[in-house]
Amino acid sequence: MTTNQPRQAPASLPSSSDLYSVDDLLSDDERLVRDTVRSMVRERVLPIIGDHFEAATFPRELIAELAGLGLLGMHLKGYGCAGATAVAYGVACEELEAGDSGLRSFVSVQGSLAMFPIRAYGSEQQKQKFLPEMAAGTMVGCFGLTEADAGSDPTAMRTTATRTGSGWLLNGSKMWITNGSVADVAVVWAKTDDGVRGFLVERGTPGFTAADIHRKLSLRASVTSELHFDSVELPESAMLPDVSGMRGPLSCLNEARYGIAWGAMGAARACFAAAVEYGKTRRMFDRPIGGFQLTQAKLATMATSLVQGRLVAHRLGTLKDQGRLHPVQVSLAKRANVRAAIDIAREARTILGANGITLEYPVVRHMNNLESVLTYEGTEEVHTLILGKAITGEDAFS
Repeated sequence: MTTNQPRQAPASLPSSSDLYSVDDLLSDDERLVRDTVRSMVRERVLPIIGDHFEAATFPRELIAELAGLGLLGMHLKGYGCAGATAVAYGVACEELEAGDSGLRSFVSVQGSLAMFPIRAYGSEQQKQKFLPEMAAGTMVGCFGLTEADAGSDPTAMRTTATRTGSGWLLNGSKMWITNGSVADVAVVWAKTDDGVRGFLVERGTPGFTAADIHRKLSLRASVTSELHFDSVELPESAMLPDVSGMRGPLSCLNEARYGIAWGAMGAARACFAAAVEYGKTRRMFDRPIGGFQLTQAKLATMATSLVQGRLVAHRLGTLKDQGRLHPVQVSLAKRANVRAAIDIAREARTILGANGITLEYPVVRHMNNLESVLTYEGTEEVHTLILGKAITGEDAFS
């Protein structure tokens, strides 16, 4: 049977970095977030981030600009926070990490690991005191959970808080803490007689010190510190009153993992774009290397992984906005997208050849950063076992 319907012209091909038109899924407000943050990264971050990475310094001058765009705690409501959708926050993370993982890490720690627990579990007095200033960027926060001997197993932490007549006595140390030495307030998790509790420890409190970790080859444009607590006296009002046990810190990690699932795709997109452009302009044997089958095969694989990761991130955001998000879904996305981003970065480096190891291009910087992203907020192995338990019902951790 034949029909007389006119033949439709083929649709125009989307850009190579968005072959499935994932951006079409965004609302007008979410597109505005994308365009605003992308412009800020292009104009203010990319011209300086290579130098900061090489010097191992964080561009603190950008904190006010991040706050001015409403990015600090943007997914929280009230107390000066923007109350944006989860997808809008994800889009911001993707654009920030297209600049550098250190920048996205700063925003993630500030909003998801420091501001979120205060908003979710803090007293009204704590919320009023800290959240407006943290949203404005005039106060920086950090999150103290990981210890030198308690990473993937945070229940093995040795930091303790002991009740006194007037409050608490905090002793111990925390390791690998983003923003640690520049933070005005640290959200610190410690063992007590009532289980694990969270405490707000302000800079300058006697007995509280922070020392930066040096000689890093990853996340160099980010502050990473060790926190020490030597008989730190805290008032009762320093404790987060509305949560006890590991549910508190793990819920914070889940918030941060969500942003990572989006952010990793920003780093991957930047590496892919650099490889595409290099493939078009670098000539060998009298032709662009993008014309060779092996290069095209690499780019095709990278493009496919990029599409898949961005679709996973967007679906994750939709589920979060609908109130249907399960932590296992976050583990899947964090595990899959960071691994995909690392593979894309490494493949992009091979296309750039020797140029790929210089800071003239973003690839090796992203590649090194992603090694840290693979580890923090739950290692790839931990998320593998979380998925394994969800699939089989068997707990491989015990």
